[in-house]
Amino acid sequence: MTMIELPCPAKINLFLNITGRRADGYHELQTLFQLLDYGDTLRLQRRPDNLLRLHPELNGVPSEDNLIIRAARQLQALYPQQTLGADLSLTKRLPMGGGIGGGSSDAASTLLGLNRLWELNLNLAQLAEIGLKLGADVPVFVHGKTAWAEGIGEKLSPIQTANSWFVVLKPDCHVSTAKIFCHEQLTRHSSPIKIAAFLEGGNGNSCEPLVRKLYPNVDKALIWLNQFAPAKLTGTGACVFASFQDQATAEAVCGQRPNNIDGFVARGVNTSPLHTALGIL
Repeated sequence: MTMIELPCPAKINLFLNITGRRADGYHELQTLFQLLDYGDTLRLQRRPDNLLRLHPELNGVPSEDNLIIRAARQLQALYPQQTLGADLSLTKRLPMGGGIGGGSSDAASTLLGLNRLWELNLNLAQLAEIGLKLGADVPVFVHGKTAWAEGIGEKLSPIQTANSWFVVLKPDCHVSTAKIFCHEQLTRHSSPIKIAAFLEGGNGNSCEPLVRKLYPNVDKALIWLNQFAPAKLTGTGACVFASFQDQATAEAVCGQRPNNIDGFVARGVNTSPLHTALGIL
């Protein structure tokens, strides 16, 4: 195999409960990562040398800072005696700063794709451990299952969610995750809940009140979407979402969105399209 093309699916947080802050600055949390059947596309082509080339570079993100290249470098470092190079081409659909895991998903698809392309034979647990060094959301994309998460988001328990269609909207703003998690007004000590409590309706987001206060465009998007179904913030935002029982209703709602708001419709899935593409059960 010299070339492979893989999906990099989005995720949304069906809820987000921040329960504490660790000494190293990371936040303890509970969340439910819902995978979607919509995202970026990554094409990986093996090279006969050790060069890594990303096409195109993202605006404002130097190639060496991109999570795709950083993920590839992590794998290269494990096998310094081998010739491991690749051309990596990304078709970007997921907005940056949206809270839907675009960069983390790109990194996970890079890890799994190069593991297959370079014939490294690392297992998912090993790849997830590498991914955690790149970001707390990377392991869920590596493991490829919609999952209940605790710790800093790396302690995952697969969970089956009902078939739903989601309208995901991206207001015209960029929310800084670091800014939200460092803010003195962020609620950091919510009481932990059980999965059963979530299923009975415990589905808030500890970040939402602060994000709505600091980013009026997010607040406006939530108010607009809430006309059609209960609207929620995903992660630290800026994306907001609502669920619907069928595609037609979701498409109709998304088609009515204000002109200054991007958006898409996606189906919630319990197994990642990445795993389906690679034949991982």
